[in-house]
Amino acid sequence: MTPRSNPNGASAKGGESMSVADPKASPGASAANLATVSAGKRTVGQALLHIVSNHGLFLLAILFVIAYAILLPDTFLTKQTFRAIMAASVIVSFLSLSEMIVVASNNYDLSIAYNLGLSHIIVMGLLTRTEIPWYAVVAIVIAMGALIGLINGLLVEYAKIDSFIATLGVGTILYGLGAWYTNGAQLVGDLPPMFTGINDTTIFNVPLPAILVAILVVALWVVFEFLPIGRQIYAIGGNRKAAELTGVPARRIVIAVFVVSGAIVGFAGVVLAARLRVGQTAVGPEFLLPAFVGALLGSTTIRPGRVNALGTMVAVLVLAIGIAGLQQLGGGFYVEPIFQGASLILSVGLAGYAARRRREGRSA
Repeated sequence: MTPRSNPNGASAKGGESMSVADPKASPGASAANLATVSAGKRTVGQALLHIVSNHGLFLLAILFVIAYAILLPDTFLTKQTFRAIMAASVIVSFLSLSEMIVVASNNYDLSIAYNLGLSHIIVMGLLTRTEIPWYAVVAIVIAMGALIGLINGLLVEYAKIDSFIATLGVGTILYGLGAWYTNGAQLVGDLPPMFTGINDTTIFNVPLPAILVAILVVALWVVFEFLPIGRQIYAIGGNRKAAELTGVPARRIVIAVFVVSGAIVGFAGVVLAARLRVGQTAVGPEFLLPAFVGALLGSTTIRPGRVNALGTMVAVLVLAIGIAGLQQLGGGFYVEPIFQGASLILSVGLAGYAARRRREGRSA
């Protein structure tokens, strides 16, 4: 009677299974097993690299929270800290998102911080020196921000001035205009309750400015990920000549990018005025560095290798959590600029690395 064969190739007789042949007799099997193990290790390594590359900022945020929770068990994981982090990150979020839009087109806008400063000064000036309704003031300042963006776009696209130089020059002019308007003094006065409510209102214990930031993030994510205009902006930023050959109106789109960015900064100036309730020329420039860090560091997560709205928000929150913890640990006034400067260097390096990996992945 012919013995039955089990699926492993061993014969069974009388219900008893026979062992598989000695591995020494088949050296090819050992080599195959080693290859399988090596491939498995490579797969695990690649998976870990993918997680770190795509979600490294999430992991860093979690590490920050865990570390600060251990070091500051009584103060860090509190409602007050949560609200402080949100309040500190609102203005930076608006500026980082506005910068993200410009960086996506392979340009830079160094005027955003000075635009912010002038915007909040104009808000305070119009509310305290004129009888213009607060909602009209809001519209005026947003339109002014868009106009500044238009000037930047025209300088870059028609005057052919590098965006770095053009926007830095415009920002310096804006700073001078703010100093002229205030004459070096602070602008203070009675503000309409409806206007200050922009900053003070909460919905389900979440500040209204934070909700507005979330709405903007969702809107930009939809635009850049699902609408043709977003893909066109990315195409211009990746290879402008190739995009123009496919019919993309690069000049008009880049100008529009600067206009939208300026309008967002103008609205940020409104929120800042409602928060500070005072206008002064010293406010604004300090937001430039964290805004750039947020936009550039955000390009290392969610969509590594390119700036994106969700990644920008993650980066801003990581910065806010890191600084909040350092301040509670007793860090001096110098801790924040040191932390932000180091983060900028790190973000530029990681953004470049992520971009190279993205290009290598496409060419593979």
